[in-house]
Amino acid sequence: MKNRPFEGLKVIELASVLAGPAVGMFFAELGADVVKIENPKTAGDITRQWKSSSEKTGDNSAYYESVNWGKTVLFLDITNEKDHSQLMELIGKADVLLMNFKAGDSEKFALDFAHLSEQFPKLICGYISGYGESDPRPAFDLVIQAETGFMSMNGTAESGPLKMPVAIIDLMAAHQLKEGLLTALYLREKTGKGNCVRVSLFDSAIASLANQASNFLIAGNVPQRLGSLHPNIAPYGETFLCGDGKYLVLAIGTEKQFAKFCIATGRPELINDVRFSTNQARVSNRAALPELLNPFFIKRPAVDAAEILRQSEIPFAIIQSVDEALTSYAATNLILEGKVVKTAVFRLEY
Repeated sequence: MKNRPFEGLKVIELASVLAGPAVGMFFAELGADVVKIENPKTAGDITRQWKSSSEKTGDNSAYYESVNWGKTVLFLDITNEKDHSQLMELIGKADVLLMNFKAGDSEKFALDFAHLSEQFPKLICGYISGYGESDPRPAFDLVIQAETGFMSMNGTAESGPLKMPVAIIDLMAAHQLKEGLLTALYLREKTGKGNCVRVSLFDSAIASLANQASNFLIAGNVPQRLGSLHPNIAPYGETFLCGDGKYLVLAIGTEKQFAKFCIATGRPELINDVRFSTNQARVSNRAALPELLNPFFIKRPAVDAAEILRQSEIPFAIIQSVDEALTSYAATNLILEGKVVKTAVFRLEY
């Protein structure tokens, strides 16, 4: 049970693409019996076909495999009476049902919570929508990123708006649904009753604006495209080219760290320079910092610069490519059989 806390839990997944399947895989990783229902009329989940140009082998795309590990797949046409009856039989034995139908479809197929809860009072239903149950618009992560401010903040003044390189809103919605379902499971232990958990991509995106939302709501500051720079901290997100062509990024968040950094890089005079003596001053004058700091980095390889910063306890990182990150020792235990990255990476200690 230590690595399988959901052993014995039964989950039915009527979801496709990323957000819903990511929730299903979370439960599968932790021991639940997850049955993924796919539509034979569409050759299953659409992401089966989303192969990159470099994928030459395998029946399914790497995209599909990334969130469908550990599941039992069953092809059912729920518009067919026999298949629908089979689905209802499975639901009758399930603890959790996941769905991301478009508006109106759950009612059409008698899979809405009002209908299901009458038959299965202990069932927990998780519904993912784009904009809420009453809005029929199809939702894609990119569109939500555009509508909720993410693209407007991402990129630089020169690049124009950019999407995030992963479907971050789908993943945030998946986390919201996981939290809701875990809450519902906890409540069922106390009350013996099921529950309905509804999550929309739009709501999940707005909730994930975090400090950027407060920067506007409290201070009236509209977030701008700053690249990797942080709107409230400096030097935080500044990147520097080292002598071997690698980049290093700083994440200095306190005055003590900045003072140590100045000493470590041979620029102690910057500690009392009025342009940089406080974090707020550094944010206002951050454009002047790279010219003063570039010489330290450009005359030494990244590993040498890193060692100096490490010894002074400065928060930083050498920027790695995805292949470098995934083949690092730290990532070894985060990859499942089948070359899929874990979605549940917390550790439980009994």
